[in-house]
Amino acid sequence: MLGRIFTVGGYTLLSRLTGLARDIMLAAILGAGPIADAFLVAWRLPNNFRAIFAEGAFNTAFVPAYAHVHGKGGDTSARLFADRIFTLLFLSQLILLALAWAFMPQALRVLAPGFTDDAEQRQLAIELTRITFPYLLLITMVTLYGGMLNVMQRFASAAGASILLNLSMMATLALAAFFPSAGHAAAWGVLISGFLQYSLLAGDLARHGTLPRFAMPRLDEDVRAFFRAIGPATLGSMGTQVAVFADTIIATFLAAGALSALYYAERLYQLPIGVIGIAVGTVLLPEMSRRITAQDVAGAAGAQRRAFDFTLLATVPFVAAFLTVPDIIVRAAFARGAFTKADAAAAAATLAAYSIGLIPFVMIRSAVATFYARKDTATPVKASLTGLGANLLLKIGLMAPLAQIGLALATAVGAWINLLLVLGFAVRAGYLELDRLMMLTFAKFAVSGLVLAGALWWTERFAAVYFAQMHVLRDETILALLIAVGAFVYGFSILVLFGRGWLFALRRG
Repeated sequence: MLGRIFTVGGYTLLSRLTGLARDIMLAAILGAGPIADAFLVAWRLPNNFRAIFAEGAFNTAFVPAYAHVHGKGGDTSARLFADRIFTLLFLSQLILLALAWAFMPQALRVLAPGFTDDAEQRQLAIELTRITFPYLLLITMVTLYGGMLNVMQRFASAAGASILLNLSMMATLALAAFFPSAGHAAAWGVLISGFLQYSLLAGDLARHGTLPRFAMPRLDEDVRAFFRAIGPATLGSMGTQVAVFADTIIATFLAAGALSALYYAERLYQLPIGVIGIAVGTVLLPEMSRRITAQDVAGAAGAQRRAFDFTLLATVPFVAAFLTVPDIIVRAAFARGAFTKADAAAAAATLAAYSIGLIPFVMIRSAVATFYARKDTATPVKASLTGLGANLLLKIGLMAPLAQIGLALATAVGAWINLLLVLGFAVRAGYLELDRLMMLTFAKFAVSGLVLAGALWWTERFAAVYFAQMHVLRDETILALLIAVGAFVYGFSILVLFGRGWLFALRRG
């Protein structure tokens, strides 16, 4: 399983690195002003719909269902099931696209109400969203194809598809002078990438003779089971995404640049979520589904525990860094061109607030896998909606005194509530055992994180004095030093606390 995680994680890491390069271009060209805010609204709307209905609810319901149909009826039954789901999915997304194009001004009044006082910015947001919204239809098809490939144990093309998004946006941003604005260039880059990603995954499936085709929809038992699962899965996926929607809505009322500060902070904390959390969850769900279908409950539980261990091993350094040295990280990444040091300071404070919830953000996909693998999409909804309720209440209370930092803090608290409730439900159902060994493992990771945070804090203050006279690439040099020191200190602390045997056992898993 670890080898497949590294495959997904490696491609996802490349995707995140190219995404970082893309965001550096966005920051330098768009800055953090009105055009940037209008584009980010246009980008977030289809992206959040994708996260809820495509990668979220759809993948959660489809992967276990497809694995079950394939295991029960073989290739022919699985292909017919995929054809029917593909047809229904395509038609529903086509209707959504038509409605979005027709009622975009009304939708923007609801989803970005703070833009209503600036007619020019609101019109720009409408134009850009009409360009980006067809991306949702294309990426939904990509998600379907990716789910099929994952069940077939083929992870590479689905994991690497988003690299094309980053390259496409970078290409159009480089040609921004030929568009009405840099916002238009970025929006067209999003749409073009949808066609590129679709072509990549459709080609992979076509090579194996499994590309879905249009078929007469029929509500047989397998399709009905899928729809019974996707309803609760949609509610479960909505937790985090509704919170992001709320951030977008509220930030349009804050000072110019608040939405951009949220975006760039989110891009950095999304790096471990994508590389670690999504990679582990992508591999773990079909692994657990297959084992549970084969009645190997102990093997499924063991796979989940190894996923927890690997997730924490890779996430703790990000938490320590984002909490102790966020200013250096954001300045080194984005503070150039139109993105000022003041913009970087706002994003850094937001990043530190987000990082409080980084562990639950990364672990939640592995935690809910034990329910989804058993086709139970309803139980995680209870945890998700409870966390969402706390999140929204805190946003209302914290937005005035803390602006976008309060929004990020509320999101972090909601994530912790969600994860702790999911773990509690899993223990109560007998799907997870929080025994002494697991609790000791959690404690060791906490100690290693504290040691790393102390080392980073001290090193940053030493470097600030030592490199005080350096005027070119100062922040980048300090960040490189922090990475080197952090890697040594964290690696040594893990070796001391866990031992080589634990590391070898994790690698073999």
